[in-house]
Amino acid sequence: MDKKARGYEEQPLFYKGRPVFGRLRTPYFDRIPKEYFKDESCFIFLDEGNMNVRTQQDLIGLNADNAILGKCMNYFFETTAANRREGGMIQMTAVLLFPAIVEELFEFNITDSSYTLNYNVKQVVVNKLLKNFRDSLDILFDNPELADDEMIRNKLKEFVLIVSKSENAPSHLDFLSALFKPANVEFKSTIKQNLYSNLSIDELARLCHLSTSSFKRKFAEVFNESPKKYIVRKKLERAAKLLRSTELRISEIAYDCGFDTISTFNRSFRAQYGNSPSDHRLTQTA
Repeated sequence: MDKKARGYEEQPLFYKGRPVFGRLRTPYFDRIPKEYFKDESCFIFLDEGNMNVRTQQDLIGLNADNAILGKCMNYFFETTAANRREGGMIQMTAVLLFPAIVEELFEFNITDSSYTLNYNVKQVVVNKLLKNFRDSLDILFDNPELADDEMIRNKLKEFVLIVSKSENAPSHLDFLSALFKPANVEFKSTIKQNLYSNLSIDELARLCHLSTSSFKRKFAEVFNESPKKYIVRKKLERAAKLLRSTELRISEIAYDCGFDTISTFNRSFRAQYGNSPSDHRLTQTA
């Protein structure tokens, strides 16, 4: 079944050939990447549904009351198993900013400012100004014949002025310049922050902006162990601690520690500790 048949719908609006506004409607999903594009930042509203945004440093909840402001980095959109069981749809509205376009709109050079922002992805409260702006975009999505270059140009300038004020930047030009300067995040910090997720090795590599082979080499240099062995060991150590210190169900512990299935958790636990999670709990509490 193709995307359209499943309810997937994408509506981009262009300025001089580049997509700058977009509305995406899709059924709930497990995880999809926001791919890195050089010199692109974005602001994403969630119009319908609930999801999380997983970054190098944070897991950010997203709903109709808040949005995210992101620099040109890799991150992931995720939904929960409960979301997917319930069904329904997610609808997002995105604003994409590119250096060449913002330099043209505001007649400045982004390299003229040294201002920085100490985050890569940030949760932003959708205040009345932002809500009104999002609603105004719906008019253009529903009536694309109105969305000529002049209209899109004015909406882009309006957006920048609204967001730069909400971020308390010295000026909208400083704010724009900072959006294209990713903040450095240490490799070890990214791993530790996402250790108990169910990210695959390939996905962790993408989050670190590395190829899988480069990621494995760097991981071994930093942790003196292969990523698979280290991550499974750490997950199991946390699971064993939770078995000893809490009354959580074994299934809850398995998912909380980042295992996709109970069978995988049981098999891995027995290989490490020599008994099942339930037996381990009994022997530790007896």
